[in-house]
Amino acid sequence: MSYVGPDFEPPHPRRPRRRALTVVAAALVPGALLGWVLYEAMGDSGNAGASGNAAVRPSETPPTISATNDDKPPGPTPTADSTSAPASSGPLKGKVVVIDPGHNPGNFQHTAEINRKVDIGTNWKECDTTGASTNDGYTEAKFTLDVAHRLRTLLQKQGATVRFTQDGDRPWGPCVDERAQIGNKAHADAVVSIHADGAGAGQRGFHVILPAKVSEGAANTAPIVASSRDLGERIAGSFVRITGSAPSNYVGDGTGLDTREDLGGLNLSTVPKVFIECGNMRDSMDAALLTSGAWRQKAARGISEGIVSFLRG
Repeated sequence: MSYVGPDFEPPHPRRPRRRALTVVAAALVPGALLGWVLYEAMGDSGNAGASGNAAVRPSETPPTISATNDDKPPGPTPTADSTSAPASSGPLKGKVVVIDPGHNPGNFQHTAEINRKVDIGTNWKECDTTGASTNDGYTEAKFTLDVAHRLRTLLQKQGATVRFTQDGDRPWGPCVDERAQIGNKAHADAVVSIHADGAGAGQRGFHVILPAKVSEGAANTAPIVASSRDLGERIAGSFVRITGSAPSNYVGDGTGLDTREDLGGLNLSTVPKVFIECGNMRDSMDAALLTSGAWRQKAARGISEGIVSFLRG
């Protein structure tokens, strides 16, 4: 069953249909709208003045995109190699969550380093990329770090110990193989890699990427395929409910899920892990959301609630 989201065109299938998320579309839409009303009534600590509307009607002019609309939550930023300071108690006490903000802001200055090939099990791929950006220049690397900071704060309040793969605290990288190893070495209970896509205009919505079952070289995902799917489904369900966004109309056949075997961060993981593409930076309507601090707070909440649901079982 596909999600139903506000003002999105029907999905355009590009891959064989996969098992849809275990949610009821009719129930999700009222829930998403109610969540939106309650959220707006309470305000957004990240950017009280930004417009957080998840639905931008095609007949309306999209909000002006501003690369400076990037208010971050208050508080210190621990380094990526240090553990967070979780709450003294909470439902996630004792749980370790690794957040992987996709792409380092400094990657564009280190093209030789990030173009180096690394072994991802199924083949060899570039260490990393610079990431996408909106047409107005708001970068994916800036977006992912902002959402990661907000997500960390939410998870810490639940008692979780949170670690980053990078926090803009190194010149470039880490490479995709090292990103996987950070989660493995932390014995993480869950790992989420945050991204925003760079597809063509008119292609909208979010999707969660799940690891395929692979066993080649250093890659052996068989032990984590089922748990990663559970994590991904829960994140996708809460993401559509909290943000009001619909699943991708160009990937996943409307399910909000996509399974891949060509991502080193998934292939080399030994703990439950998923990627989330929160939207398409090259589409003006999605870009208006991605550049909104209020919407990024909702995105962080959607991811957080999915993680909490997964870890509490």
